[in-house]
Amino acid sequence: MNTDAMVSRRTLLAAAVALITAGCAPAAGSGSGEGLVWVTGGIAAADQGPAMDIAKRWNQSHPHGPTVRVEALPPSADQQRQVLGLELNAGLRNFDIFDLDVAFTPEFAQRGWLVDLHDVRSHIEQAALPGPLQTAVWNGTLWAVPYVTDAGVLFYRTDLVDKPPATWEELVEIGHQVGERNGIAPFVADGKQYEGLVVQYLEYFWGLGGDVFDRDGQSVLFQLDKALQAVEFMRSAFLEGVYAPGFDTMDVEEARNTFKAGDAVFLRLWPYAYQQLNGADPDSLVAGRVGIAALPVFRGHDPVAALGGHNLAVSPFSRNIPGAKEFVRFAATSPEVQLMLAQRYSRPPTLKVTYHDLAADPVMSVLATVLPTAKPRPATTHWATISAQMQQQIFAAYTGSSDPASTVGALRRFLIATVNGS
Repeated sequence: MNTDAMVSRRTLLAAAVALITAGCAPAAGSGSGEGLVWVTGGIAAADQGPAMDIAKRWNQSHPHGPTVRVEALPPSADQQRQVLGLELNAGLRNFDIFDLDVAFTPEFAQRGWLVDLHDVRSHIEQAALPGPLQTAVWNGTLWAVPYVTDAGVLFYRTDLVDKPPATWEELVEIGHQVGERNGIAPFVADGKQYEGLVVQYLEYFWGLGGDVFDRDGQSVLFQLDKALQAVEFMRSAFLEGVYAPGFDTMDVEEARNTFKAGDAVFLRLWPYAYQQLNGADPDSLVAGRVGIAALPVFRGHDPVAALGGHNLAVSPFSRNIPGAKEFVRFAATSPEVQLMLAQRYSRPPTLKVTYHDLAADPVMSVLATVLPTAKPRPATTHWATISAQMQQQIFAAYTGSSDPASTVGALRRFLIATVNGS
């Protein structure tokens, strides 16, 4: 058996056991177990800090309860989905509220793992940005509440380059020139075989004008010429040393650590890293010398970034569904909470009105231009299956162990078979 697979299974089992154990105790201050447990995961401490702050603000403003307690999920979206699936499929009542990666709303709704939020829908629709709101709706029903959004962005060394590259072609050229002069890699990102790899591949694919599905979400497009161009760009970048050494094993934090050590000119990551790189992380060697910009484009094409983020969902097995609904509404519509997420953690808020107050913030200024054209991953109940196959095939193609043309052809056939249920 593959060692990484064994470690991953052990990690998931340990996480599930820890969650079950934690869930056996009532939320602090609830007295009778009527408090709320919110399980959240993400990028190491970058996600736990915001969650703890939100829970603290709720608890202070609701002295008579229900009290909210935060529990941890694994860091990656793949592992979060598996742990949540184990708990929800078993009908366990160990948590009331959970973070849900925006890609998994359709699957969880279809499986009956989400509570219909119709009674808070009017509040959310009035308050939320349209793109993040779209990720919380499936078949016309609001199944979750968007509370932090995200989009892929580019970080660059302001002491090494005068301005960010406008195109991917420029990034490769400038990255090589500046990297060679300084003895560092041109570019770093997270290239290991996981969900993050699929997100990056889609940014290249979309950036070349491709789309996985038609607007109905059922008709497969996956244009082979554009799919092949995207794979070949990654393959060339990997084999020609554009990506930093170890790219094929890096997750987001390992990519950030490479950049914060001063070992790359450019970094593709999520906005949370801005404050970490510029001094919030005391180990950053590039503090004060990191700029942020929209991702480059391919020449002749329009800008696009992957829309990320997390929504808050309510478990159908919660003992306090009304209280859980009120909490998710609070997290998504409180201006104080949403501003705190942006100003303290560089987490893009979903509340529309906050962006007026954040106009001078460098991260939010960039996101104001990026979010309107950001694309969510395809809204389909088959996403977990599709993503797993894309992870395997794209990884093999860009690292050189499979033929790119054969890979994209096989992926298109797989997509058609999966959508058709064969």
